[in-house]
Amino acid sequence: MDITIVFFLGLIITLIGVIPPGLLNMSAVKISLKEGHIRGIMFSVGACVTVFVQTYIAAIFARYLSKHTEVVEILQRVAFVVFVLITIYYLFIAKSMPKHDVEPRVRSKHSRFFHGMFLSALNMFPIPFQAYMTVTLASIGWLAFDTISIITYVSGAAMGSFVMLYMYIFFFEKIKSRSFTSQKNMNYIIGGITGIISIITLINIIKDLGS
Repeated sequence: MDITIVFFLGLIITLIGVIPPGLLNMSAVKISLKEGHIRGIMFSVGACVTVFVQTYIAAIFARYLSKHTEVVEILQRVAFVVFVLITIYYLFIAKSMPKHDVEPRVRSKHSRFFHGMFLSALNMFPIPFQAYMTVTLASIGWLAFDTISIITYVSGAAMGSFVMLYMYIFFFEKIKSRSFTSQKNMNYIIGGITGIISIITLINIIKDLGS
């Protein structure tokens, strides 16, 4: 398979996978609206670096993960706990924290880059998702597990994530004068999203226990 096609497979699959509003999408929007476009972009780049690593790990261990479902189940449980904690923070803690008109003394572009890496690392869903997708693509002959193909696919996946994050930033900057983009409402949006993800994850865990 031509590496150009492999690259765009990774880009398109990941692009579709991150279309729904999620923690990274809304965090990138929030940072961009509050601190400026450049810091939002730096956050997104940091997040995509982690996506690159996660997708690489998923591709390397794709066969193992597909044959050992208990690994995916463990990842689901970890993700559930993480998202419940994040939901509690944004819905109940962030809104009650005292607000300060003065901006933090140090909030460099580099700090937002590492913030993006860290927050993306909390999201474990790309690993089982990309593991499944790489196995599926390999089974139909669209992806080989050689080093060049894996790096190409992973690069496409990272680019797909960045494109979608940038689209979110661009869209919300166009409507930033609307009331629902205020910090309080953005906290509610992020908390609501992570709450929904937590519920979906819990349902999947219960289904797995019942099967």
